[in-house]
Amino acid sequence: MTKKVLFIIGSLRKKSFNRQLAAKCREILEKSGNIEITELGFSDVPFMNQDSETPVPASISRIRAEVAAADGIWIFTPEYNYAIPGVLKNLLDWLSRPLVPGDFTSGTAIAGKKVTISGVGGKNATKNVRADLKKLLDFIKTEVICGEGNGFAADGTAFQTDVLTLNENDLSVLEKQAEEFMKAL
Repeated sequence: MTKKVLFIIGSLRKKSFNRQLAAKCREILEKSGNIEITELGFSDVPFMNQDSETPVPASISRIRAEVAAADGIWIFTPEYNYAIPGVLKNLLDWLSRPLVPGDFTSGTAIAGKKVTISGVGGKNATKNVRADLKKLLDFIKTEVICGEGNGFAADGTAFQTDVLTLNENDLSVLEKQAEEFMKAL
């Protein structure tokens, strides 16, 4: 049976290190076969505002459908000022809202989904954002696989060239995370 994994990249930057990390994870996951990977596009998501919840914006309906179709979600995130990037937090706020506006018994698009986390950043290797994201994902009732996930520090050269280089240890860590995540799906 084919498993569907949805990648969410917490940076809108085209050459983001986290987009490059997601590409490497795609290669790792595709080796296992029987997998369909899609990347969630969400640059068109409006700011979460209860005044704009009804009618549900088309971009939110589309995203909820993509999340519903996924067996698992892999979040790749940078760390902005030791915190969750605004675009990612906004997306998760929308996904945590009731499917039927105002009806908190209607469920949410993300509750119960299996999620794992990875991030690329500076020396801190996204430690703070991954910890905060884990707390948030627990609160919105996802099933977080691999705890706070794994973080990777981009070297100084990467910040000059926009090219992420992963060493053998990094790749081994990613492969282990991918294996554990796929077992959970």
